[in-house]
Amino acid sequence: MAEQDFLGTTKRLFSKVGDRLAAEGRALSETRTTSIWLKIFGGLLVLIGLPLLIGGVYLMILGGSWYYVFAGFGLCLSGIYLFRGLMTGVWIYLVVLFATLLWAFAEVGLAFWALVPRLVAPLFLGGVALLLVPLIQPSARRADRTLPFTVAGAALLAGFVAYMAMMFSPHGVISNPVQIAAGQTSPTTVAAAENWYSYGRTGEGARYAPFDQINRDNVANLEVAWTARTGFIADQSQHLQDQNTPLYVDGTLYQCASGSQVTALDGTTGQIRWQFDPEAIQNSPFWKRCRTLGYYDPGPEDACGPRIVLTTVDSRLISLRAADGRVCESFGTNGTVNLSVGMDQWVPGDPLNRNQTVPALPGFVVQTTGPFVAGNRIVLGGWVADNVSLGEPSGVVRAFDALTGQQVWAWDLGNPAITNLPPEGQSYTQGTPNVWSAMAFDLDLNMIYLPLGNATPDYYGGMRRDFDDEYNSSIVALNLDTGREVWHFNTVHHDIWDYDVPSQPALAEIPDGAGGTIPAVIQTTKRGQIFVLDRRTGEPVRTVVERPVPAGDGTATGERYSATQPYSTGMATVSADPLSETQMWGATPLDQMLCRILFRQYRYEGEFTAQSVHTTLIYPGNNGGTNWGSASVDQGRNIVVTADMRMPVVSRLIPRAEFSRDHPNFQGDPHGELSPQFGLPFANSVTNFMSPIGIPCLQPPWGSVTAVDLNSGQMVWQQPAGTSLDVTFPSLGLQSPLAFYVGMPALGGPMTTGGGLTFHGGTQDYFLRAYDTETGRLLWRGRLPTGAQSTPMTYIGPDGRQYIVITAGGARYNPNDWGDYIVAFALPRQNEG
Repeated sequence: MAEQDFLGTTKRLFSKVGDRLAAEGRALSETRTTSIWLKIFGGLLVLIGLPLLIGGVYLMILGGSWYYVFAGFGLCLSGIYLFRGLMTGVWIYLVVLFATLLWAFAEVGLAFWALVPRLVAPLFLGGVALLLVPLIQPSARRADRTLPFTVAGAALLAGFVAYMAMMFSPHGVISNPVQIAAGQTSPTTVAAAENWYSYGRTGEGARYAPFDQINRDNVANLEVAWTARTGFIADQSQHLQDQNTPLYVDGTLYQCASGSQVTALDGTTGQIRWQFDPEAIQNSPFWKRCRTLGYYDPGPEDACGPRIVLTTVDSRLISLRAADGRVCESFGTNGTVNLSVGMDQWVPGDPLNRNQTVPALPGFVVQTTGPFVAGNRIVLGGWVADNVSLGEPSGVVRAFDALTGQQVWAWDLGNPAITNLPPEGQSYTQGTPNVWSAMAFDLDLNMIYLPLGNATPDYYGGMRRDFDDEYNSSIVALNLDTGREVWHFNTVHHDIWDYDVPSQPALAEIPDGAGGTIPAVIQTTKRGQIFVLDRRTGEPVRTVVERPVPAGDGTATGERYSATQPYSTGMATVSADPLSETQMWGATPLDQMLCRILFRQYRYEGEFTAQSVHTTLIYPGNNGGTNWGSASVDQGRNIVVTADMRMPVVSRLIPRAEFSRDHPNFQGDPHGELSPQFGLPFANSVTNFMSPIGIPCLQPPWGSVTAVDLNSGQMVWQQPAGTSLDVTFPSLGLQSPLAFYVGMPALGGPMTTGGGLTFHGGTQDYFLRAYDTETGRLLWRGRLPTGAQSTPMTYIGPDGRQYIVITAGGARYNPNDWGDYIVAFALPRQNEG
């Protein structure tokens, strides 16, 4: 009945409009012809209004906003009148503009980025419409005085320009009045002195250095101290990506390139001292990166002396002399340990492995993050190719003697009977959850903390084993001596969304409310949840509750679902509020309307919307939230800082018969849009939720840097992560020259210092930024030669200067953005002013 009333009303309106146009057209034809500019502008309004009207009707049928029907009809009507040179067209447009203002503010309030597609284009068109009034003939019911219209049009265009100008400033900044309480720098942090020994500076993974030479008062004076080039370019077209945080020990900086090549540089000049190339690239077909190295000092009695330990993209563990880069031949076999031992997997073409096992295929197991030297142990996990098949290589975690390279234990969660090398003729349990990210360790408690990913494949769990679900997306504590489990904590139940625990755990001392502290492990997640656990027992220190979540729609045959999921309510959530139609975005009203239509067409039932054969929206997406960039803990202020991404994904399970029909020769592409998931009833597709013109459908920010108080669990501040400057448009082969402060997806993590500063550079634009850790105020930014995905680090050089260093090899989502740079910033030398 409502639709019939709407159609009837529309018909009557068009009839009246037709009669009015005919009458006014006859009157106008007796004078002179209409200005060509009025015809052009009127035609433009009709061209804009028609798709808004048609799309708006469809959106309304889907249950969405009615506004676009009204706006489309109004623009068409206005355009027709203006095309005929009639003043009525201007009045109609002004009515539409006024109604648009009311609708926009009622729907999203004063949210800056949400208003952009709702107001910017209408303001511009309104200004043009008013400026064209003098071209309308007086006989067309135009007022004699046109100056007020001209002034009003200029005012609207000035408003348009002002709004555009405001896009170059950050919006949506959060700053909360949280009382910051002093913390205590850990003995481990103090013992590191001027060095940066490990990925997170120490085994605590805190990314905190107590140095205050560079501080809030002088950071604006930072300048480039030196820039080095390694010669190992991170060509993203060859799956090479630079995500490395270098190490620094006693005057030398150690960096590894994405192909596992190691470069040692003078920490004060950037001059290359030595390089080592394991020549591993040719044996690794995809997913090549090296996030960190390990450093081990066996003492003065060892012939090799201090060592740099690396894992290669073709599954080798190598020990190098830190002094000159030569292989330490007393380690393993002539300096090398073969990491493919015990890692059998399926025969190509036989995904269920019904016949036999063969050595792991090249590239299907890669230690992308690197080795972790914990005391006299080298502990490592590994990235396993995602979503190709059942029966992929094991996610086993192994430890090696740091001096000899001999394997001392293995943790195979699928077969606890295997505590080291598997028995002759056997392999580690295939397809178990793996540790592809970074670990943290506590030598006093003799524990190492593992962030676990998923048993592959990710997007269907109907054939998961009990231990897969028990350990998927969990934090696990192992005894460092034996590799036996002490405790584990599950962050997602029956994970079918690829919510791997992606970040390095961070160790910190949390106030217990009684004047003491609790030794805690802090785990950031792709969901934006921050879990804080007692690192001795795995019990939550901050409240965790189970909340009900949606089940599936019955189309994923054989699937099962968890009725609840854990939420860390005792800590602020960094991102990922539930999606709504009003959050849909676009550069113009047209693509915003199209995103609204897509939102209404897709299945979405809130967080943990289950996979389906119907196109489904998943948010947070499989990239996060927080990813491998991890968090930083300012120990002096008890503040945890993290960077995140906000990108919903469009996902769909593809029935096996359909996939086989459409992709008969598909070989598998880990991390591609299509996941074959051989051996399961369904393949899967997953893409970012974008508008038809390639802009995210979710309103900005698309990434942020956020600080949370560890004492209260409250958010302290949040800033958008960088601008659209330098972003590549692949279809055009061009980079954006406009620095709209939309906040881009952030991969690399933050680093904090005793000077009250947080440094972050993992944005899409070519900058390293410094924020006030207590307030979030942006204090400085330094231009980089290319984009960075990496986390910065800092040290005190032999010259007494504090250096801030970041590697820049290309931003993740800029596919043509390559480089091989290492850039060091420092304050000017005293004799230089």
